Amino acid sequence: MKLLAPALIYFHEVARTGSITLAAETQHVSASAISRQISNLERSAGVPLFERHPRGMTLTEAGLLLLAHARRTEAEGEALVEELRNQGKHKTRTIKVVSSEGLAHCRVPEAMARISMQHSDIAFHLDVVPSTEGTRRVIEGEADIAVVYALGPQRDVTVEFTTPTPAFAVVARDHPLAARDSLSMAELCAYKLALPEKGISQRELFDIAAEMEHVAPTIALVTNQVGPILEFARAGAGIALMSNLVVHAQETAGVVFIPLQHPVFHQRQGQIQTMTGRSRSAIFTAFIDALIDSLSAP
Repeated sequence: MKLLAPALIYFHEVARTGSITLAAETQHVSASAISRQISNLERSAGVPLFERHPRGMTLTEAGLLLLAHARRTEAEGEALVEELRNQGKHKTRTIKVVSSEGLAHCRVPEAMARISMQHSDIAFHLDVVPSTEGTRRVIEGEADIAVVYALGPQRDVTVEFTTPTPAFAVVARDHPLAARDSLSMAELCAYKLALPEKGISQRELFDIAAEMEHVAPTIALVTNQVGPILEFARAGAGIALMSNLVVHAQETAGVVFIPLQHPVFHQRQGQIQTMTGRSRSAIFTAFIDALIDSLSAP
């Protein structure tokens, strides 16, 4: 069931594809019908919603505002339809969550477990994705909430909570550097390293710092998973790079987290992001509170 008016559906599709012709193909209507609806919207709004180019269309500032409204309306409409279908049936409602891999390892599941134990009619769907993809899904209404890493303020989403997530060097307790209070890039790169793969914010920060300090690291392990990086360090094979938020306290047995001196490693934040302006239920607010508690815990 689609609750958006046809004009908004067509507008949304033109914004997504950048083309009236492509939008017409996906909606199985004529291009003239879509063009007419867009013109009617612009006439009602009194401002252009698109800039017309030889190779497509891009949104104006007014168009961006209308797109945000359309996405909110669509997301709230889907939630309403689900609620109507579940009236009197005691069916489970699903909260769609996206998260960076590190935060999805334990912090996000902790909050999910807390809400699940309190509300038997709530379920969660968790996708582990890169931070930029998580933010995009919230903006476009594909996810209800994102728990991701960010390098500063974010546009087009509401940031419900922010916490510092500096990177640490992780070494075995018997490693030569285990007693150090902090490490320089030169000291870090004197040993074999286990790093996140490229495209992950922590790796991006490491690459920036390495270039700034003109050091040549020996990278022995690259992965998009937390577990292998931690075990690499615990086994004494070298140094791992990770945040202290990604593991439970009981998982840190046999390793030491050492702060890194380079300022670039202190730029990253953990954020809880939601769609701007979207209404929320009491249970959704409770889930945000549970996430804040989980991210704030030592």
